[in-house]
Amino acid sequence: MKQETDKIERPIGAKLIIIITILLLLSLGAITILVSVMVSGDVRVTAENSNLSANRRSAQEAETFFGSIRGNTLVLLDTINAVGSFSAAAGLASDYFFERNQDIAFIGIVRNNNGSFNLIRSLVNEKFFFSNELEFEIIEQFLEIYKNELERSGAGETLLINAAPVFGISAIALFYPWVEAGEQDTAIVFFSSNVITENFTGTGDVNLSYMINDAGDYLIYSDYDLIRTGASAESAFVPTVINSADQSRQTLFTETDGKRHFGAYSKISIGNAAVITTIPYDIVMEGTVATTRRNIFLTGAVLFIAIMFVWFFSKTVSVPLKALAGAARQIENGDFNLHLTAKSKDEVGYLTKSFQKMSGALNVFGRFTNKDIAVKAMRGEIKPGGLPKHATVFFSDIRAFTAKSETFTNVFGEEASNRIVLWLNEYFGQMVDCVEKTSGVVDKFIGDAVMAHWGTAFSAGSPQEDAFNAVRAAVMMRNALHELNSKRKKDDPGDPEISIGCGLNSGIVTAGQIGSEQRMEYTVIGDPVNLASRVESLNKPLGTDILISEDTWLLTGDKFITEEMPSVTVKGKEKPIRLFAVVNLKDASGPQTLAEVRELLGIKPPDVSKVDTGAEEKKYKIGEAG
Repeated sequence: MKQETDKIERPIGAKLIIIITILLLLSLGAITILVSVMVSGDVRVTAENSNLSANRRSAQEAETFFGSIRGNTLVLLDTINAVGSFSAAAGLASDYFFERNQDIAFIGIVRNNNGSFNLIRSLVNEKFFFSNELEFEIIEQFLEIYKNELERSGAGETLLINAAPVFGISAIALFYPWVEAGEQDTAIVFFSSNVITENFTGTGDVNLSYMINDAGDYLIYSDYDLIRTGASAESAFVPTVINSADQSRQTLFTETDGKRHFGAYSKISIGNAAVITTIPYDIVMEGTVATTRRNIFLTGAVLFIAIMFVWFFSKTVSVPLKALAGAARQIENGDFNLHLTAKSKDEVGYLTKSFQKMSGALNVFGRFTNKDIAVKAMRGEIKPGGLPKHATVFFSDIRAFTAKSETFTNVFGEEASNRIVLWLNEYFGQMVDCVEKTSGVVDKFIGDAVMAHWGTAFSAGSPQEDAFNAVRAAVMMRNALHELNSKRKKDDPGDPEISIGCGLNSGIVTAGQIGSEQRMEYTVIGDPVNLASRVESLNKPLGTDILISEDTWLLTGDKFITEEMPSVTVKGKEKPIRLFAVVNLKDASGPQTLAEVRELLGIKPPDVSKVDTGAEEKKYKIGEAG
């Protein structure tokens, strides 16, 4: 046997020298070409997509910010017109407005009297002027400088102007047409740009995002000196942006210094302004260039070393292969605790590492019930221990489940358990689908209840987006369940209709792997989790199906139609908790009021004045009869 082994090893070594030499030349040469040609293309696509995504996020933030400024001032001006410009109510409305909008310095109405622009109404945030050491005369100075812009705005244009050169602080002026008493006037709003500027500074380490108006002047830029001096953007990309009819675009352009940049822009609907995001081409591609250079050197070095040592390497193949065979038998016997060490960096070593990773993956899958979580844990994306996460937690519960279970038992006897499981599995399948489609994680099934969370193992990018996905998932569940119920036969004891209550709350939770060495699960704990469960329990007494806490409403309220419910005092909380019933997504078809939701789902409207919102708390107190 030993002689046969010796005779076999020699031909393998000789063949390996030839085969590996050819493979190295082909593979490393092909890799070098692929890196320089194909990978560079992939890197460029990735960089362009990342740059465009960063640009669109910044543009969306700017659109929302300026839209909010304009919308809020329109509401204030309409309110003052309605109650009378000089009434006490108008003064109170103005004071309340500036208290809630402390970044807005001044709101005024300017009338053009044959080329002479006069302020016919002035609403001043005195606290803003005082804290920034500004005098009111600065408004008149500004209007004197920008007469042409006032005339354009009076003719129907909405304009954004950098007011920092006059105000001496980061400030923007918004001019938009205003009709009052039959006159075509101009409404002007001066406000600090610090908040939106802070959002622009976080677009990345190498991405540069800034905002210009239709004249090419900087409105938002990380370098305050350019804002303070009222500088215009000198980039070669700016004329392309201003003159383009496209609202959003990504392109490669050459700057005035001859360097190439990836440039993306998005125009916003207010003031013909545009958000521009750029990233240098050389920075994006430097990794690919360096990798190509290293691969060329590596090809020659590896080829030389391979020829020298491949003969000795062939003798090391049999030992690790025997170890892998023993490991395979160990796995076959159900023991996944392998302790393999790769002693080489070739294919056998790679196979050894893969085998060890596979055993670790099997152990992970044995401890997790959620496959996606297990995969993330295997990849090292979920570390042992807990981490603070800003999450939105969801609980749902089937209404009258106990009664339905008893009906199953009474009607089907020994078959009841199987029928209940099939009935629940169909329901859970719909609910889980809604959670996964919105990037949520199903934490666990607690009997007929579902617990899920967003912003923990997966995140859409921000607490607001995670909360939006969570509430959207609840609305999807309502729609899916309504469609499922519509297919059921009326009063079918084997497939009864299902109605649920959903409760959501947002806040900082502790997320991590909890359990033992034998079995673990990824879950969340903390006060926001407890409150979410309590919010869910209040659906029944309040006659709702989806309730969200104030913390969730603050993150998502502008995207959903909601109706505020009576505040609830919860154990452990000093202040009452505000609750909001979710009606629908804004601008979506379907119910538009809570009354329509109740009618759709067959929920009887309760007498809110008689609702005992503490009932769910009371029924869990040990020792109380009845």
